[in-house]
Amino acid sequence: MTTAHILGFPRIGAERELKQALERYWKGETPQAELLQTGRELRARHWRLQKDAGLDFVAAGDFSFYDHMLDMSATLGVVPPRFEWPGGETDLDTYFRMARGAAPSGKATHACEMTKWFDTNYHYLVPEFQPDQNFRLASNRLFDEVAEAQALGYRVKPVLVGPLTYLWLGKGKGGDFDRLDLLDRLLPVYREIFSRLGAMGVEWVQIDEPALVLDLPEPWRAAYARAYAAFQGLPVKLLLATYFENLGANTVTACLLPVAGLHVDLTRGADQIETVLAELPADKILSLGVIDGRNIWRADLDRALAVLTGARDTLGERLWLAPSCSLLHVPVDLGREELLDTEIKSWLAFAVQKLQELRVLKTALDNGAPAVREKLEAARAARRTRAHSARIHNPRVRQRAASLADRDEHRLNPFAQRRGAQQKLFRLPSYPTTTIGSFPQTANIRGARREFKAGRLSEALYKEKMRAEIALAVSKQESIGLDVLVHGEAERNDMVEYFGEQLEGFAFTGHGWVQSYGSRCVKPPIVYGDVSRPGPMTVEWAVYAQSLTKKPMKGMLTGPVTILQWSFVRDDQPRADTTLQIALAVRDEVRDLEAAGIKIIQIDEPALREGLPLHAADRPAYLAWAVRAFRVAVSGVLDDTQIHTHMCYAEFNDIIEAVAAMDADVITIETSRSDMELLDAFVGFKYPNEIGPGVYDIHSPRVPETGDMVRLMRKAQGVLPPEHLWINPDCGLKTRNWPEVEQSLRNMVEAAHILRMEAK
Repeated sequence: MTTAHILGFPRIGAERELKQALERYWKGETPQAELLQTGRELRARHWRLQKDAGLDFVAAGDFSFYDHMLDMSATLGVVPPRFEWPGGETDLDTYFRMARGAAPSGKATHACEMTKWFDTNYHYLVPEFQPDQNFRLASNRLFDEVAEAQALGYRVKPVLVGPLTYLWLGKGKGGDFDRLDLLDRLLPVYREIFSRLGAMGVEWVQIDEPALVLDLPEPWRAAYARAYAAFQGLPVKLLLATYFENLGANTVTACLLPVAGLHVDLTRGADQIETVLAELPADKILSLGVIDGRNIWRADLDRALAVLTGARDTLGERLWLAPSCSLLHVPVDLGREELLDTEIKSWLAFAVQKLQELRVLKTALDNGAPAVREKLEAARAARRTRAHSARIHNPRVRQRAASLADRDEHRLNPFAQRRGAQQKLFRLPSYPTTTIGSFPQTANIRGARREFKAGRLSEALYKEKMRAEIALAVSKQESIGLDVLVHGEAERNDMVEYFGEQLEGFAFTGHGWVQSYGSRCVKPPIVYGDVSRPGPMTVEWAVYAQSLTKKPMKGMLTGPVTILQWSFVRDDQPRADTTLQIALAVRDEVRDLEAAGIKIIQIDEPALREGLPLHAADRPAYLAWAVRAFRVAVSGVLDDTQIHTHMCYAEFNDIIEAVAAMDADVITIETSRSDMELLDAFVGFKYPNEIGPGVYDIHSPRVPETGDMVRLMRKAQGVLPPEHLWINPDCGLKTRNWPEVEQSLRNMVEAAHILRMEAK
């Protein structure tokens, strides 16, 4: 019989129950016991879904109150000294202070750095290691959750991050040392974890090592054999899980590791199946990820079944089947989408539906395809309908993209010439202050949006309410003393969804929420067809905001690569083609803003680094089309129109030349959580244009002090020309509240005044 399993399930709940419980607890509205009870209820519900789908295991340890990498740090006792952790069990509030800088109890301090999980839009908390780092078992969370599942009668497969991926994704603090030197101290704690799980009756443990799909340095690759040799003789079998790419140069290493089984991703690494089958020893199971865990299109079950049938000829009962990766990256249940277009809905599968796809494949393998004939035919019919739907293809859009010339990819003149024109027009002081775009999405704003979407508020009254919110934001900014203002984005539900709602080729869900980090959830649009812009999207709001002030008002747009990366994207054409279509739509908006008198336009590309392929050989092609898309979006504006872009929560060292090639007049980046370490990318590369390194961590409720921001800017002065520096927060402020925002920005403006006085 074929074994079916998953690598993980979404944590947030179909109605974002976890988000709501977390935010109530953080506000002090509910006791910790209520939060813990919500976690138990969600886990029980998700285990039942897995069991009902016929899976042979339920996954435990995939649930998290914030992030699975942070869970691993808590389990291993990796708590940075600034959190003043007394030892013992890692308590939940210490955990939240590591994540957010603050919790209902305990001293507030700056949170751990956060960055993207490989090439996804999920954020993880970066482990911080000291030269003398000690590891010890400091949390019973995993064992408690395994016991919960066992008490409910389930066969459990615990899930945890492997030791080398954990070390690879962390950072050394407090000295110059090699993180790999910590491995021998770390392995005994993993042995202790496995021993305790074995004593609980656990047979299989899934140990995630996605770092094995990267181009690892030889010492790290060699360390895998040593690390996993240390786990021999333990009372559990290890399933080593890799995902997000093919194993490439690490194939032999992964296949020969002394573990009982290997999982590989066949949706992003379909070409590796023959090599893996050839290298895999005859005593190991092979789990094949044939259902896409990162996108929402129904699977081609015939194709998956053909691959699985061929593999079964070699593997027999050593064949397991699974999604490519954890289902964390897709929404929970398509069945809740009552308002989604019926035809488009028939093309989709969310987490619950992907469980059913696994069930169909397992049944077909074990009992023959005729046993699931109707389900296979339904899948075929959906794919045929999608392939031939007239709503997908727009010849006009395709012709426009094909006819682009070289002049469509360049500004009129180089930055040095543009900078002079912009200085003459704007006459900004040194260290100009601004924000990234959004201001608090208050209960009034969210309530008005709900009423409008429900049809209980007229469009005219809704616009009146949004204008009042914009006027409030402009007034507060002028009072604070910012130099370049924004309208605050009161009318926007999300920086991608808002634009997708106004573009052709996009569809939207009502409940398609996906966790980005902690309690932050996003509802990605679905790009199902060719993309075009029927009319202006932001001009009315920007022009109104500019009418309220004599200071420059930024027009705020989301860039083409970020719209692509933060959507569920069609898989029937190259992503580069879809991105270029989006770029042309953004280009139309940029030109309309300029024509309406908006002379500073910010086009955010926080996902540029996120989209970077995991294998170095694939990166030049990606960067070429990604940079081209941005340049197409901004080309043709006048020299005195200042183009900004924003990037956050990513390392820039390996893409700094591409960032410069985008040729934005000003780039703002997140740097406060890393204490300006992200500026290391600019040490060896002289970035030619202006830059605003973030001095205010907006993901923490902690109000930054003026002195802290001055200190950070002085560090920036050591790397970048002072005359090129701006001062701004790390990111948008929509998740914060007005009192902390106002005080934080006043402190930021004061920091700019101090720096200006020092420069005189």
